[in-house]
Formats: sequence, C-alpha cells, structure tokens
Amino acid sequence: MDTKQLPRQLQSVQVMVRFGFRLAIMIGFAVFAGAGFGKGLVTLLWMSAVICAFAGIAQREMPFAANLNHWDEMTAYVALCALGTGIVQRL
Repeated sequence: MDTKQLPRQLQSVQVMVRFGFRLAIMIGFAVFAGAGFGKGLVTLLWMSAVICAFAGIAQREMPFAANLNHWDEMTAYVALCALGTGIVQRL
C-alpha cells in the first residue's frame, strides 16, 4: 500500500475514541494520586491539554478544521480542567 493513499486526518469518531481512552487512563492514574483524586485529575488534564497543543502544532493541524483533531481535544481537556478546578476548590 502506498503511503500517498493513506488519509492524513483521522475521522472524528477515531478522535473521540482516543479522547475516551486517554480520559479513562487519566482517571485510573488519578485514583492512585498521592495528592487526592481531584487534584491529581486536574493536573493530568492540564498536562494533557499542553501535550495536545504541542501535538497540534507538530502535526500542523488547523484549529477549526472540519474533522476533530488535537486542538478540539485540547479544548475539551481545558474545559474539564476548569470544571474540575472549580469542583476541587469548593470541596
């Protein structure tokens, strides 16, 4: 198979599945965090958002493309991080 025939962009469903798997792994690690579940999860979400931003830059993805990409995944991580921060500060 020629590499020119392979699609350069992932389908949106594949990106959502990737996001779900990464989120499940982060929740698993946050359960065993020494600082507590909430603070651990917020930290992991923040780090994932930064990594997704670097991946989006490295792969030269467009932020508002038709298909979901690393930028959309980063936005979801930032939103969950903000939500988690608000909940952790309330407790």
